[in-house]
Amino acid sequence: MSNPATSSLRAIPSVDQLLRSDEAVQLRKVVGGQRLTDIAREVTDQIRAQIESGTLRDSSREALLAEGIQRLRQTGALEALRGFSRVINATGVMLHTNLGRAPLSAAARNAVAKEAAGYCTLEYELSTGERGKRGARAEELLVQLTGAEAALVVNNCASAALLILSVLAHDGETIVSRGELVEIGGDFRVPDVMSNSGTRMIEVGTTNRTRLEDYSQALNTNTRLIMRVHPSNYRIVGFTASPDLATLSALAHERGLFLYEDAGSGALIDLTKYGLGDEPIISDSIVAGADVVSFSGDKLLGGPQAGLIVGRSEIIDRLRRSPLYRALRADKLCLAALERTLDAHRRGALEEIPLFQMLGLSADAVETRARNLAQQLAKLVPSDLKVKVVSGYSAVGGGSGPNVHPPTALLALAHETLTANEIESKLRAAAPPVIARIGDDQVLLDLRTVDVSEESELLTALKSLTS
Repeated sequence: MSNPATSSLRAIPSVDQLLRSDEAVQLRKVVGGQRLTDIAREVTDQIRAQIESGTLRDSSREALLAEGIQRLRQTGALEALRGFSRVINATGVMLHTNLGRAPLSAAARNAVAKEAAGYCTLEYELSTGERGKRGARAEELLVQLTGAEAALVVNNCASAALLILSVLAHDGETIVSRGELVEIGGDFRVPDVMSNSGTRMIEVGTTNRTRLEDYSQALNTNTRLIMRVHPSNYRIVGFTASPDLATLSALAHERGLFLYEDAGSGALIDLTKYGLGDEPIISDSIVAGADVVSFSGDKLLGGPQAGLIVGRSEIIDRLRRSPLYRALRADKLCLAALERTLDAHRRGALEEIPLFQMLGLSADAVETRARNLAQQLAKLVPSDLKVKVVSGYSAVGGGSGPNVHPPTALLALAHETLTANEIESKLRAAAPPVIARIGDDQVLLDLRTVDVSEESELLTALKSLTS
């Protein structure tokens, strides 16, 4: 008598059988022949392991073939989700780090797709026919907008800090307040960046109070730099004190040192009308005496990911000559988008930049859109999907404006048979995926971060919840 387990193992579909299925033919177009073969082997191995462990109920030849094909289909769906994909951000977080932070303006997108994606004048001067300087136009615009003597662009703000500290202070000490030793996001920690740059970090003051004499007493012959870090994603309130930038600048220059400010989010203008009045304005930092300032391109600037450095010409020249700069410099796609974003700032055309469009939306304007969408849904979906408009709050996100939560209106979704987690999962599986948040056992959609042009796609995704 044959062993049942042995018979079941013999019934496992071969890799060749799986590769001849209709699902495999379609999947081959997505993942390629070699990856498809690897997936088929993984599927047969999984089925074999389940048979040997006794966890597979039906081990007939027909059932195992159907199981194998189903797993091929599921793996193909997962492969499709792993790549780059446009999403609809309905979270209300305007600078959502996981979703790419600031969405680019139409002009910036056009520059990336039409001007920079092919051959372009990355390092070529049309007027002379000779080699040009990478990022020259973006640097000119940064100088005009900040009042600094010179500028430099690298690939992100952590790179900017690493380059500055490595060039200016790698052989000595950098003084920084304990209250500014921040961690932003999952990986950027000021102490770690300082350590990797080769400088020795000297902490002064306490978490909430640092005085000028704390800096002064820490100065010695090994001091190379005084650094000030904007806290970005948190605030210390209450019994606090710290010297202003001009006072720190006077101390640094009196001792023959440079003052470096990591300004974080990087506001180029006063953003008080958007509730962001405590964000440092880069031109103010230059006027106050900072020798070099770094900030992000994809936060309050509203552009692509980039580390922007402005300051004294002698410092920028040293940074540009460093071998490390070549490893950290920005690519052509970033520079193209950055130029267009900076140009909008120079022209005072902030309404062209999506971030400022979102920041400028009133709660009433968002509510009007939400109610219109709710009315359309009521006509298109069965009554088992409950939709209502509730009040709530948006967020700036991206380590900017931690205390700023603009009032908004939310579409709240609930279903008679689907849980909030199931609704959220279905929306993520839509085309394009819709990213929402959950609160009070409801799925919440904030149209502040949904472009008007995306509403029809959002409506289609919501309709699919009942199919």
